[in-house]
Amino acid sequence: MLKAVILIGGPQKGTRFRPLSLDTPKPLFPIAGLPLIQHHIHACAKLKECKEILIIGAYTTNLMAQFISDMQKEYHVIIRYLQEFAPLGTGGGLYHFRDQIRAGNPMAFFLLNGDVCADFPLRELLTFHEERPTALVTIMGTEATRQQSVHYGCMVREPSTKAVNHYVEKPNSYVSTLINCGVYVCSLQVFHTMAESFQKKQDVYYSGNGQNGHPGYMSWEQDVLAPLAGTNKLYAMQVTNWWSQVKTAGSAIYANRHYLELHKEREKSAKPPSCNILPDVFLHPTASVDSTAVIGPNVSIGAGVSIKAGVRIKESIVLNNATINDHALVMYSVVGQDASVGEWARVEGTPSDPDPNKPFAKMDNTPLFNTDGRLNPSITILGSGVVVPAETILLNSIVLPHKHLTRSFKHEIIL
Repeated sequence: MLKAVILIGGPQKGTRFRPLSLDTPKPLFPIAGLPLIQHHIHACAKLKECKEILIIGAYTTNLMAQFISDMQKEYHVIIRYLQEFAPLGTGGGLYHFRDQIRAGNPMAFFLLNGDVCADFPLRELLTFHEERPTALVTIMGTEATRQQSVHYGCMVREPSTKAVNHYVEKPNSYVSTLINCGVYVCSLQVFHTMAESFQKKQDVYYSGNGQNGHPGYMSWEQDVLAPLAGTNKLYAMQVTNWWSQVKTAGSAIYANRHYLELHKEREKSAKPPSCNILPDVFLHPTASVDSTAVIGPNVSIGAGVSIKAGVRIKESIVLNNATINDHALVMYSVVGQDASVGEWARVEGTPSDPDPNKPFAKMDNTPLFNTDGRLNPSITILGSGVVVPAETILLNSIVLPHKHLTRSFKHEIIL
């Protein structure tokens, strides 16, 4: 029997995802027609040995309740949400709920960060882990560029055994191009290692020399993985599967494209749309799309969306109940719930994809503003309820919820 744990953090995290996360918790933001962490659940539920999925985070239970209920009905797996009483870090929540994870004595458990997107090769990861009897934790790793690697957890592996000899989280200088994907398989004995680390942190905290924050705070990467490196208990399986983090709205558009490609088979069974589709596209069955509209490539259209005559949409996500009026153009943008784009309006952003000329390049996830205090070029975001008037141009801009624009904007945040 196996279990899976998905770490989703809390509302105090994911600030770079605003204003999209003001209405919907980031873990539930729809990408390719499914809430972000439903892709994780889907991957875990495909393994018949996986009998329980635990989601750990600091969001309130009532925010997650409907989603959990829907997932249990869809996947017929026990799915529970465990709310942290305080933000405990990537390791603290895991350790706090160790009894729930160990209940039933699973032979191992998967651990997945909620903000990663991937073609999750969980079966291969489990097999790799089981082939190494001394392994407490096996990390899914991937190649990054030398310049970008320092923004991730970096690993140095022993070439033949694949044991991790050295692990540094976001190093100050180059260590390795093999980076941590935030996807793991763990043996239950890892909690003995966590107990030692936890006790050390408690001793420091209560001696008066401790850090600020909660005494139960623990970093999975720095307090668990780093000490395990070099002990023949930490291993890494390098993959070439697609993988990315979702830190910004721009990375959601990038993830949307890849998940649409992965889910092509799912869409084949859907009723063919009457409009002109350039694959890959997710179109919710309740969306209303005029036959003269041209949608795609790489577009997700949510429930209750209304798309009128002559509309052109590409490389975008349109959320529930939005309206795109006649002959409007939407490119490289996220259109929020209940937003409205007027006739002949143009809503356009700048793609923030990895550099196609650099092998192994990842999303840069650049900050919102550059050093001059100006908005960095990125996708355009319309918050929920935003109204864009007819014949208006909105370029590389972020509009906070419920704004009624009166003119064109470019490279601005509209507060």
